Amino acid sequence: MRIGIVSPYSFDVPGGVQNHIMDLAEALIDLGHEVSVLAPADDDAELPDYVVPAGRAVPLPYNGSVARITFGPLSTARVRRWLARGKFDVLHVHEPISPSLSFLAVLSARGPVVATFHTAMTRSRFLSAAQPFVQPVVEKITARIAVSELARKVHVEHLGGGAVEIPNGVAVAKFASAAPLPGWPGEGGALGFLGRFTEPRKGFPLLRTAYVTLARQRPGLRLLVAGPGDRDELFEEIPPELHDRVEFLGLVSEADKARMLRSVDVYVAPNTGGESFGMILTEAMAAGAAIAASDLDAFRRVLDGGRAGALFPNGDAVALTTLLGELLDDSPRRAELASCARTVVATFDWPSVANRVLEVYATAIEATDGRVFDDEWVDHGKGT
Repeated sequence: MRIGIVSPYSFDVPGGVQNHIMDLAEALIDLGHEVSVLAPADDDAELPDYVVPAGRAVPLPYNGSVARITFGPLSTARVRRWLARGKFDVLHVHEPISPSLSFLAVLSARGPVVATFHTAMTRSRFLSAAQPFVQPVVEKITARIAVSELARKVHVEHLGGGAVEIPNGVAVAKFASAAPLPGWPGEGGALGFLGRFTEPRKGFPLLRTAYVTLARQRPGLRLLVAGPGDRDELFEEIPPELHDRVEFLGLVSEADKARMLRSVDVYVAPNTGGESFGMILTEAMAAGAAIAASDLDAFRRVLDGGRAGALFPNGDAVALTTLLGELLDDSPRRAELASCARTVVATFDWPSVANRVLEVYATAIEATDGRVFDDEWVDHGKGT
């Protein structure tokens, strides 16, 4: 099958949607399919062979974060050329109602379109205000996927219609087999955090507060942090006497992310909202780390109601401190959480998830009588 996938966000900055798209593309390729991914990126960017750059991205505030997207006439021309060349059996777009390549691709499509919705904004002024503009896009979508129950609920509330719930996948073997970083986790215990520590909804200040309290009581306790941001800014709010026990890796590769997750006793997800799934949780589960997470609905679902990871009240730094202390002192409980997590995460392994996505592709193709994307735009001299 010839499959075209569109990323709304640039691969220049790591993110859950981008990782989802790359992992899905590679899983589909491993299953014998031909895949091309169109994404915002400079023409000279270092990208996987299956990714086609669609031009430089610009930052845009979206869903409590900053998304790097590309949009406009030049982007439209690139989308049309890519569709015409690809002659895909199915087009798979992600977040198609955001102002992005996905939006443009659906408008230009001439065949079956599958859309995946990741967003978990229960109330969206943008979606409400943009309803008249997004309706033509919604009407061209043949089949819909939501990565979580919350994403499906948001989709139904704002756009109507249904969606098949298929979770984000994880390359279980890659994380399970990674080697820890040298010297980690160590005898004194290690906590881990991965994400934009400056982004309020990621909840890092909660972990920082908990760590400072615990580290003063536990001389060997260390904190491992990875993700974008300035090192000096990270250490500003951490007492100087603890600086040598905090390691900041900065942006990490996928391989180093797996090693980072293998290097901690407890992975901490203190996120305060805006999460529709929690891909980092499945990655930490695959890596064998015990997990402490805020009790967001999305996190609770991924962690099997708290059996595959310990939950604490959202936004409660005191409760997080108590929970982390208990987990650090209770090796058997950590092992039990990790064991349950290994069983749960097997259902998120990419080969299994990719086959479920292929079933949706087949349904979409059947619904459009198997038509492929034609080269209408080239025939009419457009987008060339």
